[in-house]
Amino acid sequence: MELRFIADSNVGKLAKWLRLMGYDTLFFKDVDDNLLIEIALNEGRILLTRDTRLVQRRVVTGVSVAKHGTLKAILLQEDNPKLQLRQVVKELNLELYAAPFTRCMECNCSLTPRHKDEVRKLVPPYVFRTQSQFMQCEGCNRIYWRGTHWQRMHEELQKLIEEQNTE
Repeated sequence: MELRFIADSNVGKLAKWLRLMGYDTLFFKDVDDNLLIEIALNEGRILLTRDTRLVQRRVVTGVSVAKHGTLKAILLQEDNPKLQLRQVVKELNLELYAAPFTRCMECNCSLTPRHKDEVRKLVPPYVFRTQSQFMQCEGCNRIYWRGTHWQRMHEELQKLIEEQNTE
């Protein structure tokens, strides 16, 4: 079964990193805790939070929380999103490169490959001239390409893989 996540409002950057790795991760800036739990339960998602009160609810059972409930949750220990990512990867033994760059970092929808001619009018002229691979979000229509931002994110994932392999 594919792991799916829901992140509360205090771990939004972690949600983007999980999406980058290809994991289905819901994130809402402002959502009531009860609704967050309801969505997680209904969709079989693992709750990611820094909110200790949220994980103390009876319905929550922890990956890193000792409770008796039906909702799996990880109480994140760090403020830094990269350290949060390390914690999630370690606790769930996640594959770092299972399906990278296949989800929109903004809306979580799947990305679809697009031929260069299809995005001609959707990307800046310089990007069109210098790039050959493009992906488009099925939800928000955002276009992605392998520019410098992609390279930096790829390098960060590589560092995380190296660190994981040395542990």
